[in-house]
Amino acid sequence: MFLSDRLYGQYNIDQVLVELIDTKPIQRLKRIHQAGATFLVDQHFNGTRYDHSIGVMLLIKRLGGSVKEQIAGLLHDVSHTAFSHVIDFVFDNREENYHETIFEKVILDSEIPSILKKYHIDMKEIFDIDKWNILEKELPKLCADRIDYTLRDMHTYFGTPKKEIEAFLNSLVIVNGEICVNSIEIAEWFTVIYYKLTIDYFLGPISIYSYDSLAKIIKLALQKDIIKLNDLLLDDMQLMTLIQESNDQEIQELVNSLYAKVVLEENDQDYDIHRKAKRRIIDVPVSLDETTVQQASLLSDNIAKMNKIAIEKSEKGTFVKIKR
Repeated sequence: MFLSDRLYGQYNIDQVLVELIDTKPIQRLKRIHQAGATFLVDQHFNGTRYDHSIGVMLLIKRLGGSVKEQIAGLLHDVSHTAFSHVIDFVFDNREENYHETIFEKVILDSEIPSILKKYHIDMKEIFDIDKWNILEKELPKLCADRIDYTLRDMHTYFGTPKKEIEAFLNSLVIVNGEICVNSIEIAEWFTVIYYKLTIDYFLGPISIYSYDSLAKIIKLALQKDIIKLNDLLLDDMQLMTLIQESNDQEIQELVNSLYAKVVLEENDQDYDIHRKAKRRIIDVPVSLDETTVQQASLLSDNIAKMNKIAIEKSEKGTFVKIKR
């Protein structure tokens, strides 16, 4: 089967991946928005977890990863709840990893294990995330997951040119099992767009406001037994429909408030919401000779400065004033 992606082009994928893509848990991701609650406030932010999961799988293939690692990449976000990370706001989970705590259960309760068994693939091996060096690395390193959501979101939402993305992808090399770029200039380019996404957008007023608002709705709906925790494994619109059909007056007022037109501004003196999100600092590995690896901040004063600013912003958080 040939599969096309707007960032990586067309690839012929193995049959096991074809069958996994057709499963209910993966197809559900077509209706889980990557931008989570922000989609409800501005439908411009309409990328999906499905697009991202396919992208991660294909990027791993492009970088020479095995079929098993491609499977791990395809499945890595399968347990995201409705509106992605909003549940982390509900539970005030600063690591933003609730979906990881239910990952194995979601897969085991699906048709995925039988497909893996059919192709003689050990499910425990797929679950061992530390095994997959291309798919996942702790910050501040590069990994396929981090690269794909950065490139995809910046291209889709903020118009980062495809030509620049292709130049970055062509710069990627694997050295000692680690994804690196082969030039300082490319490292600086990626650092700039990464912080535009993770600092300016993830910690921007519209994201903070939308997640805070929807988290309050979901938290109250859980407290009132209008929804159950397992209902969060519905898709985005199914969950919102379930909440709104309750006709609970308090819930409805909060929903109406979420959808209302507001003006948002950052104001650390007069604010309605203050939020610190997961600390996301990048220090791109650079290999100029494809043998040795150095962190970009040691080679570029610009990157060192960007990292310092990002750390300060992450520690301060965002203060949002709502004007109705």
